[in-house]
Amino acid sequence: MKRRTDLSHPRAGALVSGLIAVVCGLVTCLVALPGALALPQGSSAAQASSELAQQNAWRLFRGDASLTGVAMGELPDNPAPLWIFEAEDSIESTAAIADGVAYVGSLDSYFYAIDLETGELRWKYQASMEIRSSPTVIDGTVYFGDEGGQFHALDARTGEVEWVFSTGAGIISGANYVDGRLVFGSYDNSLYCLDATDGSLIWKLETLGYVNGTPAIVDGKVISVGCDGFCRVVRLEDGAPLMDIEVYAYVGASPAIGNGVAYFGTFENQVLAISVITGELQWIYEHPTRKFPYYSSAAIAGDRVFVGGRDKMLHAIDAESGEAIWTYRTRARIDSSPVVIGDRVFFGASTGEIFALDVASGEVAWQFETGSSIVASPSVAAGKLVIGTEDGQVYCFGEAQ
Repeated sequence: MKRRTDLSHPRAGALVSGLIAVVCGLVTCLVALPGALALPQGSSAAQASSELAQQNAWRLFRGDASLTGVAMGELPDNPAPLWIFEAEDSIESTAAIADGVAYVGSLDSYFYAIDLETGELRWKYQASMEIRSSPTVIDGTVYFGDEGGQFHALDARTGEVEWVFSTGAGIISGANYVDGRLVFGSYDNSLYCLDATDGSLIWKLETLGYVNGTPAIVDGKVISVGCDGFCRVVRLEDGAPLMDIEVYAYVGASPAIGNGVAYFGTFENQVLAISVITGELQWIYEHPTRKFPYYSSAAIAGDRVFVGGRDKMLHAIDAESGEAIWTYRTRARIDSSPVVIGDRVFFGASTGEIFALDVASGEVAWQFETGSSIVASPSVAAGKLVIGTEDGQVYCFGEAQ
């Protein structure tokens, strides 16, 4: 079912401007986007999200299957740097954390397994090309894609190859996981669903543009946004399209899903809230003066949506109304996707700073200067925060020792 957004919405006129840019192949579409979701208890998606969002693990980009960007557990009031790991090139991949190991890829083409307690290298694996894709760790296997279009499955303990699946172009999307199935996007304009055990293709859905962001999975449905200007709702079982919702904008972020609504920023300088049940536009958020794209993926916590912008600001938005609650301005753009833990929201900035802001007021609760631009997003588990920088360093923060 193809559905257009409701242009009778009082602020929808700005959305139409995205229709001019229907040539997604002419624009480099980047990635990032979060979400959160109150799922019906007992649903398979709710159970999957619960399993993935464990206190001692951060198993995939944004932390759970609905891509909420919300972490369980706690971090100290003033997280201290515990260790720094050095790769040979930039790190744009967001780490996964499981079983006492942080997993992350680098533009040096290597994928690293780092001991979470010591920062020592457990093992490394060389992919075919640069790695921007954020890894997913499930049942002792770690999954990620590379710029050569290969999707890798490695033994999480040893780094040995279990299987490799080839797509037609680079993979920046992380993989989501539910019920033995992995779903991810590729720059060959396709969305893929693979069997997690052997890498066999279950289904493939061709779109009209790059699929940069990680797809969300909620209640047996895959929600994906991409560079072709559509928010797609697809049946997980067989890849059957349920809705193609036209949003008139390139999207590099991943959708965060909360209460049946997808939240994501666009390259048309807007944040959208769209029902993935009815396909209707709920609201449009646009800063009144600063008109810049959103590459960061949103986080959803309680009644608030948090998203970073290339306007150098982190925005806190009312999830119900789309009205601004507060903004915090940094000195450079924010492509890093925020993570909420407790009463603080953490994110990195292109200034090289890592911030923690109070979710209620937007006031700075903690910050740290790394000295290098940050595109990667925080990963939080086991009382620690892990994040990479563009100078190839991986930082781990936690309780001072």
